Amino acid sequence: MAQLIDGKAIAAAIREEIKEEVTKIEAAVGKVPGLATVLVGNRTDSTTYVRMKRKACEEVGIESFHTELPESVSEEELLSCVERLNSDPAVHGILVQLPLPKHINEEKILSAISIEKDVDGFHPVNIGRLAMKSRTPRFVPCTPRGCIELLDRSNVAIEGKCAVVLGRSNIVGLPVSLLLLHRNATVTICHSKTKDLPAVCRQGDILIAAVGRANMVKRDWIKPGAVVIDVGINSVPDSSKKSGYRLVGDVDFDDCKDVCSMITPVPGGTGPMTIAMLLRNCCDGAKEAFGLA
Repeated sequence: MAQLIDGKAIAAAIREEIKEEVTKIEAAVGKVPGLATVLVGNRTDSTTYVRMKRKACEEVGIESFHTELPESVSEEELLSCVERLNSDPAVHGILVQLPLPKHINEEKILSAISIEKDVDGFHPVNIGRLAMKSRTPRFVPCTPRGCIELLDRSNVAIEGKCAVVLGRSNIVGLPVSLLLLHRNATVTICHSKTKDLPAVCRQGDILIAAVGRANMVKRDWIKPGAVVIDVGINSVPDSSKKSGYRLVGDVDFDDCKDVCSMITPVPGGTGPMTIAMLLRNCCDGAKEAFGLA
């Protein structure tokens, strides 16, 4: 059976490291990093995600600022909120929880966030720098950064390996592909138009699945001994659970666990790492602002 890559344990270790850094920052300048979250509407999932992020801030000593706006908020009002946070020196990271209501242009809002506070890493300039050789983005998107951190802390060599990324989203697929490329992997990006998808995936020494389709990847998709990072979080019916459902990844864990050498579980894999990397980005932004970087 494959070795589990315990994202929960790795994220906990990273949070402890950040907690120590925050203590040192406060000792040096008398201030702590600050993260501002903006929640539009009352989506249950978004509310849960924001609550988890605020709780994580509290655990490591990062100050949390929170703004809730109604579903009907205008684009101009939301932009005004972002501009206010851009100019607040106590705020070192701004996170506008996605998705936004359909009447608001997400790209316009994300582009309005100061690049110095773009801890989600979605500003076009940050993504543009990530896409270029010899350029360094101010921030790297949290989930992709977490994927690379999982590989590094599990002592998985990236350089020279064939890496297959299943999915091409702006949030995970594209940026994680670029990060792997920067680490000298040979990268293949798969998508809905890829021919003979299982055969292409089987080429990967490293397979990162990020398509949002429950249990899509089967054992014959995986190269024996490959390292599998499963970014998918999907709910499937399960009458044995009080909630009536359980969470599974894009990879059929039970079918694949004895083919690969290492694999992330769902839940408990990349999910905890996303929040840990958000805290890391916020801490890095504060050190830059305080002249401690």
